[in-house]
Amino acid sequence: MWTVYEKKSLLKTLQKIPVEILKHYELWKRIVEFEGIQGLRLVKGFHDEALKGKLDGYRSSRLSKQWRVIYKVEKKLLEVYVIDVNPHDYKLR
Repeated sequence: MWTVYEKKSLLKTLQKIPVEILKHYELWKRIVEFEGIQGLRLVKGFHDEALKGKLDGYRSSRLSKQWRVIYKVEKKLLEVYVIDVNPHDYKLR
C-alpha cells in the first residue's frame, strides 16, 4: 500500500476547484494508494506521464481535459508527494 502526501498549500487549492475535479482527484488518490502509479496506467483517462524541463523528476496525471495533478514518486518508501492540482495552461506550449 502506498502513502499519498499532499503539500500543505494544496489543501487551500482543493477547496477552490470544481466539485467534479475534486471527485476525480479523490479517485486518483485511491488508485495510487492501493495500486501505485502502475494502477494509473490501467485507467486511460488519467494519461499519466513524466514531466520535463523545470519539473523534471515529477509526473502529471489528467483529471479532466484541462486539470492536472502534479506529483513526485518515492519508490523506495512507497510514497507519492502531490504538489499541485491545477488547470493546464495550453498557452505555455
